[in-house]
Order: sequence, then structure tokens, then C-alpha cells
Amino acid sequence: MVSESSLAQRLDRLEALEAIRELKHRYLACCDAKDPQGMRACFADGPVPIDYGAVGTFENADALQEIYTQIACHPHMVEIHHGANPRIELSGPDAASGEWSMQYQLINTQEQTLTQLAGRYEDEYHRFDGVWKISATRFVATSSLSLELGPAAVAVRFAGRP
Repeated sequence: MVSESSLAQRLDRLEALEAIRELKHRYLACCDAKDPQGMRACFADGPVPIDYGAVGTFENADALQEIYTQIACHPHMVEIHHGANPRIELSGPDAASGEWSMQYQLINTQEQTLTQLAGRYEDEYHRFDGVWKISATRFVATSSLSLELGPAAVAVRFAGRP
């Protein structure tokens, strides 16, 4: 027989894991929807170490939101972010870490290019006033493909490890 406290702890754990999954899904959906405010709301306030490799490193989510708005929030930038295979570990009642595989695709209709990128997110999460937020994140690219989309042919610009 399971004790009530044990059952409550198990339920809290499951709810925390689901809230973190929903947070990451919301972040990726906001990126696809070109929603900088929604994307920013997924992060903690204050210092948040963000390392997105070639995109840049940032000390807080406001700086990421600014560059995201400048670079990605245009109709000719057609993006899709797919996060999968989450491995989330709770390290305390209000702290967790996680790793996600990532598949990204960008069609730039202005430059007529297609970019595909694969890798993984390494995240830290904290719960503030009952709400989970990303408190640190790093993206590690594992493969990249860049194509020129010409009217008569497709040309490989780059294929391999970044």
C-alpha cells in the first residue's frame, strides 16, 4: 500500500515533469510562431546564461529576445523547431535539468536557401512562485545541412558537422 505522502510526492514529481515538458514545447512553438514576447516569457528574469553557439551567447533572455526579433521575426524566415526525447531530472523541489534532441529547419524565401540543423539542448529549470522557467540553456549542434534552392537545381552549400 502506498502512503498518502508518498503518493503526493509522486504526483508532485509527475506534475513538475509535465510542466517542464510543456514549458519547452511552448518555447519551441513561440519560436515557430515568431512570438518574441511568448518566447521571452519561457525564461527566468535576471541573469540567464544562454549559449546558442553560432547564434550567440547571451547573459539574459532580454538579449536573446532582441537578437531573435532582429534575425528571425520576418515573413521570409520560415522555421520549424522540433524538440524530442526529453530526459528531465529533478534535483530538488524547485530545480531540474534536462536534455532534448533538436531538429530545426529554416527555409529562407528571400535568399532561396534551406538549412537543417540537428543537435541537443542542455537546459536548467527553476520554479518561481509555482511556475517553471528556463534558467540556463545551451545548444550543441551535431549536424548541419545548407542548400541553395535554385530554379533548376539544388546545390549543397554545406553538409556535415558544424
